[in-house]
Amino acid sequence: MCGIAGLIYRGDNGGHRLGDDLTRMLQSMRHRGPDSTGYALYRNPAPELIMRVKLADGPADGDLELADALRRRRAGVQARVRAGGAEIGAVQDVNQYTIALTLSYDGDIKRLADLAESVPGTEVLSAGHALEIVKDLGDARTVASAYGLDAYVGSHGIGHVRMATESDVDISNAHPYWAYPFSDVAVVHNGQLTNYHHWRRRLERLGHRFASDCDSEIIAVYLAQRMSEGDSLKEAMCRSLEDLDGVFTYICVTDEALGMAKDELAAKPLVLYEGDELVALASEEIAIRAVIDREIETYDPYESEVMVWRR
Repeated sequence: MCGIAGLIYRGDNGGHRLGDDLTRMLQSMRHRGPDSTGYALYRNPAPELIMRVKLADGPADGDLELADALRRRRAGVQARVRAGGAEIGAVQDVNQYTIALTLSYDGDIKRLADLAESVPGTEVLSAGHALEIVKDLGDARTVASAYGLDAYVGSHGIGHVRMATESDVDISNAHPYWAYPFSDVAVVHNGQLTNYHHWRRRLERLGHRFASDCDSEIIAVYLAQRMSEGDSLKEAMCRSLEDLDGVFTYICVTDEALGMAKDELAAKPLVLYEGDELVALASEEIAIRAVIDREIETYDPYESEVMVWRR
């Protein structure tokens, strides 16, 4: 079933409690997916590159062999990115199995991410000048508490609560997905692509690799590829409704914008609120009312509709 949510503050200075607001939205939809929760969070763009790296799918919990492996992976990732020409400004041990690197780097992000992932057992969750992806097992309150998201200040973001149906309950299959290797693009979606394999093969022929078998990742890379060829976000999203088959609703974010798209059947729900200060959208109205404590009017976007908002 799953649930998706998005939030963007208008005329924003990047100073809103984005983590807390998205957590409240996602927690209100816990019934749609208690297995894992994920966030794509955006701050004001910075010169430095933020790379979040998963070293394992969970803590060592007394496993001395795994604990030693995690230490070696942490050191290995740092050595590889340095070898790739990046200068490490800071290393944050988010928890036992996740680190965040602040890097001075102006080269090819794909090359740098590939070097980091050449350390066995690691996965780059995101890399960007504004984007940070956080995802883990458990409901929104559990994940937000573990990662300190209640204090996260930002401008816009998206989130996802997952009920596992066809794939494992682990971090790799949790959403959102970064559009590897394109900086600052991420997607959450509810539904299914019926031509998933066609587009995966086609994108792989362009040199892209995928961290999962999830069709949400295909959407993210498809949109980023279109934008790299000159499309605006809205143009890429409109084109996606012609190229991607299935029943789906998705939300895409870049460093400056948030957009939503519904397929021609519009069978997957999305409720939208537009105000002077913010735009909020989610699979259920209860999620929007979790962050707006006054009387509001919401509506459902139409079939084949694409909408984009800039921060």
